[in-house]
Amino acid sequence: MIGEDNEATVQVSEVSVTEKEDTNDKKRFVLNKTLRNGLILSVITAYFAWATYHYVDKYGGSWINFNATTCNGYGFLVILYGFILFGFIKVYVLNPLVFPILTKSFEDFKWKFNQSADKKPLLKGIIRHRNKIIYGVFFTAVAIYLIIDTSDNRNRLIPLSGLFVFLIIGFIFSNSKSNICWDTVIWGIILQFLFGLLTIRWDVGRNILDCVGNKVNTLLDYGFTASEFPYGEELVQKEKVFAFRSLSTVFFINFLANILYYYGIMQKVVTSVGSFMQWVMGTSICESVSSAATIFFGMSEGPILLAPYLEHLTNSEIHSVMTSGFAMVSGSVMAGYISYGARAQDLITASIMSAPAALCYSKLMHPETEKVVLQKENIETVEIEFESALDAASKGATNAIGMVQGIIAGLIAFLAAVYMINDILGWIGMLIGYSDPMWTLELITGKIFIPISFIMGVPWDECESVATLIGIKTMVNEFVAFKKMGEMLEQGLLGARTKVIATYAICGFSNPGSIGIMMSLLAALIPSKRDVVAKLVFSSWFAGALVCFMTACIAGTLMPDDIL
Repeated sequence: MIGEDNEATVQVSEVSVTEKEDTNDKKRFVLNKTLRNGLILSVITAYFAWATYHYVDKYGGSWINFNATTCNGYGFLVILYGFILFGFIKVYVLNPLVFPILTKSFEDFKWKFNQSADKKPLLKGIIRHRNKIIYGVFFTAVAIYLIIDTSDNRNRLIPLSGLFVFLIIGFIFSNSKSNICWDTVIWGIILQFLFGLLTIRWDVGRNILDCVGNKVNTLLDYGFTASEFPYGEELVQKEKVFAFRSLSTVFFINFLANILYYYGIMQKVVTSVGSFMQWVMGTSICESVSSAATIFFGMSEGPILLAPYLEHLTNSEIHSVMTSGFAMVSGSVMAGYISYGARAQDLITASIMSAPAALCYSKLMHPETEKVVLQKENIETVEIEFESALDAASKGATNAIGMVQGIIAGLIAFLAAVYMINDILGWIGMLIGYSDPMWTLELITGKIFIPISFIMGVPWDECESVATLIGIKTMVNEFVAFKKMGEMLEQGLLGARTKVIATYAICGFSNPGSIGIMMSLLAALIPSKRDVVAKLVFSSWFAGALVCFMTACIAGTLMPDDIL
């Protein structure tokens, strides 16, 4: 017995020593990390002070000139430094010292408030129905605003009927009506409306988005420029061949994303953006981040940013990721649309407004019925095996090879299927005397979309033109639709308001080629869920198309005649 006690004592002592060593290692790690971050902040601050001295010396601190530099010059540096400084303050001051006190104070206040409310039936009722009260106040305010704002043109209210119709369609095709979280759906519509106000009616908001869009375009341009070396300038810059130009960004974004994951930066972005969207809409962290990333990066690059987490997503989350991809376009292709007559501000606004709407509509058609695994608490615990930053970067680039090959294969297959169906339809029509125009999928869907165009606010005599554009976008792609829109504008077939509504309606990647791209990309990223992707892709494609129509409805309602 004495021997066993001695052995147990030795084991306890060894455990205590090990725990003490682990604690010391953690302390040393935290100290080294703090010193390193402090050194980095010192260097950044010194550079900022130097830049400030140069700016004041050169311009005399002109505030007018400062406003002109907020996107590219010294003003942009001030904004970046502010974010960096806030990040350091948050980590070393707010998180350990301030937030715990505020959280405890809030919890104490909440407990006392609830105790008091239990004794006051009226206050208790308000708390129980607070969401309904918030919704009622918001929609009443919106109704009053629209009544006043549309006094010059009541036809601007027609798209509201379209918004209602599209929501009904989503409810009809929902796979689990009893599990729909209506708070998420309503908040998605609220955010879509608020984003519309900020970007359509507020110049500052529009300028901010324009600046962010330009920065993302600059980032993607690095991929375009680099691809000139292996492929040649002719294919990349002049001919702009899709496989050699647009898909080259997949290599660069995957390369960059892996480096950000290695240093833990992407995890913090995921938790920060995702937590906000989760708090507002009730959606999960990953699907929220995917929606936000797709605004600027597009359907291919957006999911890549979440690559380590995708296999842990539920079916509903995967549906949301795909819906976001189909409902928006990337900043890298907007220049092409602009060349056909679309306005840059409308294209950027369309993607911004579609971000919350994509989550809203996805949760309407495919509600969450599983347990969400990835939460803020365990987002950083997902294993990401990289031995070094160089290892992370090289794996990011090489892993993208399979993605690009899959995207090209899927795109060719689905477009070939559309061409085959069009040929069969043309042959069927020709046998009964319909050869001019030839029957095609886009022609048929163009006729179907005439009433859809009307409820989006398009004047009846221009509905067939917009329906044709939607049909082309849905059955071919949005590039061909924007090109056709440019031809219609030259022929005077589209009025100013119709042009704007059409731009919003066709500003999305919901087309057959994109189905192939999405399936191939996600199959490469999460091969274990290939069957889930195949099962959900058409539903999310349909949802993405209707999200574009919802965005067009809200834009048509908010857009006054004097800014068309």
